[in-house]
Amino acid sequence: MFVGMGLVIVAELIAHLADNRLTYDLRIAVIKRLSQVPLGWFTARASGEVKQALQDDIATLHSLTAHFYTAVGRAAGAIVIAVIYLFVLDWRMAIFALLPFPGFFVFLRRAMKASNAHMQEFVARLGRINSATVEFAGGIPVIKAFGGASPVHAGYRDAVDGFASAFTDFTRPLVISMARAHALIAPVTVLGVVLASGAAFVAMGWMQPLDVLPFALVAPGICAPLLLLHTLLHDLQGATGAAQRVLALLDTPVLPQPAPGQPSHPEGNAVRFEQVGYAYAAEHQVLSGISFDMQPGTVTAVVGPSGSGKSTLARLLLRFFDPAQGRITLGGVDLRQITSATLYQRIGFVLQEVQLIHASVRENIALARPSATMQEIEAAARAAHIHDRILALPRGYESVVGEDAQLSGGERQRLSIARAVLLNPPILVLDEATASADVESEAFIQDALSRFARGRTLLVIAHRLDTIVHADHILVLRDGEIAQQGRHAQLLAEDGPYARLWQLGAYAGPMPKGELTC
Repeated sequence: MFVGMGLVIVAELIAHLADNRLTYDLRIAVIKRLSQVPLGWFTARASGEVKQALQDDIATLHSLTAHFYTAVGRAAGAIVIAVIYLFVLDWRMAIFALLPFPGFFVFLRRAMKASNAHMQEFVARLGRINSATVEFAGGIPVIKAFGGASPVHAGYRDAVDGFASAFTDFTRPLVISMARAHALIAPVTVLGVVLASGAAFVAMGWMQPLDVLPFALVAPGICAPLLLLHTLLHDLQGATGAAQRVLALLDTPVLPQPAPGQPSHPEGNAVRFEQVGYAYAAEHQVLSGISFDMQPGTVTAVVGPSGSGKSTLARLLLRFFDPAQGRITLGGVDLRQITSATLYQRIGFVLQEVQLIHASVRENIALARPSATMQEIEAAARAAHIHDRILALPRGYESVVGEDAQLSGGERQRLSIARAVLLNPPILVLDEATASADVESEAFIQDALSRFARGRTLLVIAHRLDTIVHADHILVLRDGEIAQQGRHAQLLAEDGPYARLWQLGAYAGPMPKGELTC
């Protein structure tokens, strides 16, 4: 007995050590893979989907590596020993005592077959409800403001209804078959079979009444380890699905990088788009035949109606994804031949969707330059008009975003501008940086950007035409193609799409003076 206990303890220890190592290696591998995939991959997926694979699925694998094999060993060992013991006592009585168990496996097979038919839909619905939950939590202020009429609320309700339907389809045949299977091997059922068979054997003189007792004690005891074995095998199915999702994440195509020792170094900061095209899906062409140049120190503005491909064009320059057709060059070198580290030292960006990490304000500003001194960080914050607001936080620059640093949308945007100022790149991409800012924040952002943009190569995605009238080159996109290009006065004189956008914006009066912003 003591030897058996010792073996169990050693087996559990080894299994948990293996689980700890596997979990660690998987998390590191997933994080490494996610750091290499195109940034556009994240925009195409809900955060709940990534969270499920990164956290929930890896946690699910714990039961597989830490408990499955040792528990299966104990359960299977108990069953094998009990069956051998019964056959040694009397093989004829053993056969009758074990008659209910083959029936259990028949019903079990039916249950597994029925559940497998709906497993894929069940897992898919589970993933959707995870994503919908994250979106719902983020949209609670809107839902409360509009009395529950938000599309996010409707999407969450649809996800819940879909999951409930899939869960019902998955469990109904499973529950019916498993109820029959469990009833068939319930201890009272097995005991009844043993006593009936034993009575018949005694009546025929094949065995003594006392000889029936071991069968009455041991045979019903097989039920518990057998049900445990079934539960473990069912858990294995869930762990297998989790493992498949983690493996799918690890197989996500990475953003191609130059071969070691073969990266090219741009000569200068001129940018060129050469017949660039991009499609999110085969039937959804977003950009087509985009060609233009951005000379160092010039401002290129991109305007157009919603859905015309403006933000996609900006993200192609940032290499969130690669063009499906054509190429983009920086300093005469294809972006695909430039390492990500080199590219993001040359190109900074301030996007409409501000991304801040759960860390201190100081760490958020220094994200692109972790080695920056405190003086440099403060100088960048002053340039972005956010220094005084940071000092007003409970712990100043050490305040953690989302905890003791509760920032408005405009303040978060100025924090991202400070990050770009600290990086000090020669090329800057501005994607509707003031679209969601209030009037006061917009004034601060406009001033910070106009000062920071001087002397740099700018690509500006504009939602207000009066902010880009001084641009050196204006591109007008329509349905993913360049409908017009030129300077402000020239485009107005042509009385084309740009002039119509200008009229729709109700811009009046003389042409604005001052620096271009966004």
